[in-house]
Amino acid sequence: ILLALVVTASAAVWVILPARRSRDVEGAAKVASLPRIHPDYSEIVLPPNIAPMNFEVCEPGSRFLVRISSENGDPIEIDTRWSTISIPAGSWQSLLQANRGGDLRIDVYVEAAGQWRRYETIVNRIAEADISPYLAYRRIGPVHNRWTNVGVYQREMSTYRESVVLDGTMLETGCVNCHSFANNDPGKMLIGIRSSRFGSAAILAADDRLEKIGAKFGYTAWHPSGRLAAYSINDVWQFFHSAGTEVRDVIDVDSALAYCRFDDGSTKLVPRAADKTRLESYPAWSPDGQYLYYCSAPILWTESDGMPPAQYADVKYDLVRIRYDIDADRWGEPETVLSSQKTGLSILQPRISPDGRFLLFCMCRYGCFPVYQPTSDLYMMDLTTSDYSRLEINSEFSESWHSWSSNSRWIAFSSRRGSGGFFTRCYLSFVDQDGRAHKPFVLPQDDPQFYDSLLETISVPELIDGPIPVSAQALLDVARSEPVLVDAITGASKPAGSSVPWQTLRE
Repeated sequence: ILLALVVTASAAVWVILPARRSRDVEGAAKVASLPRIHPDYSEIVLPPNIAPMNFEVCEPGSRFLVRISSENGDPIEIDTRWSTISIPAGSWQSLLQANRGGDLRIDVYVEAAGQWRRYETIVNRIAEADISPYLAYRRIGPVHNRWTNVGVYQREMSTYRESVVLDGTMLETGCVNCHSFANNDPGKMLIGIRSSRFGSAAILAADDRLEKIGAKFGYTAWHPSGRLAAYSINDVWQFFHSAGTEVRDVIDVDSALAYCRFDDGSTKLVPRAADKTRLESYPAWSPDGQYLYYCSAPILWTESDGMPPAQYADVKYDLVRIRYDIDADRWGEPETVLSSQKTGLSILQPRISPDGRFLLFCMCRYGCFPVYQPTSDLYMMDLTTSDYSRLEINSEFSESWHSWSSNSRWIAFSSRRGSGGFFTRCYLSFVDQDGRAHKPFVLPQDDPQFYDSLLETISVPELIDGPIPVSAQALLDVARSEPVLVDAITGASKPAGSSVPWQTLRE
């Protein structure tokens, strides 16, 4: 009996042959190593609701047989003359759902010169916990100083289906960025736009509201209540080094934190996180909404002459938090959670697990933009003890832009591994109850060679609990409309001791 018929994107037909094919490889010579496969989906923990993790066998041969099995359910056998292994979606999903918490074994046989070889079994584990069913992220072209080819997309995790949320090309000359969600809820979204024609604004899509807010939101964090969002105001400069794998660099010459209350549309500075002598950025709320975490560094220069300040490589951010009473709209005093003086590194992008247990952040040698820093690594802090450590999942390249699933068991993050440090890809990792992050794997695609020819960056991955309910056309219509008026933030921003206002206004 034929078990399945699989048709690849290249129109090659692969037939899964009768079970008697298994007898043909019983005498296969054993190879004392795991098979090389691409992408590397070996010795990982995978979600039970992930799309088939198709791969390419990187061992030379003229025929390949792959058997995927677990304790319960029928195994999947694929016999093909092609090295690319395409796994039937229905069989894959049935096998994973029937074996939550169990092992998933992958046996690879390769025939070369009439002789079959059997490699050691790849043993992966199927997690009990699902990953969030959708992922939102940015796709950016390989550019240095033009940002017109930028879009936000969403991907269904159990399939390969991708759809556009909003693309910058729809805004003529425009950029789409800084997408954020309240508690992984796709129905409560903010997305920033920068357009020479339609202005800089934030689109609010929450419940039945779809509005264009006339304020330039930077890095944004929703309050867990959904009643307001904190965001950064950044004067960002990009500059270039003369050599290196990554020649781009970024510095904030000024930044502050503000917040927008959606009940009256007002925007205000966070009183003690808009210090004219410091840089404040990357807000993140604790799950109970009582604390706003953020990153803060001293301003080391007194004026700017159009060039990056000479002290750019000395800027290191501390991790700080400040208490907030949402009903009284009252802020407390900042308190340092972790200082750069203690770590010797710049602390950036804090994100707290929804269960409130762990704080995931990155640290790099200096500065505010870890994606351009090969030294950027992910760290985890246990908030019950304040102990922190560098995660084992880091690579020699930049790791940044991370988010949590709503069940606190999965993280998605951006990494430049796998491309020689040139392109950012999205990786997924299981986090156990002790805060240990397990071996990461790249977001699966239908074609295992998808990333080899993709000349785009996939970054800022946000795990969400369903599809974004508003259409791209509806978002576009709002983006092209007149903004809802909000209170302007115009506090002066001149460092202490400066005789020349190098930036006259906070935006």
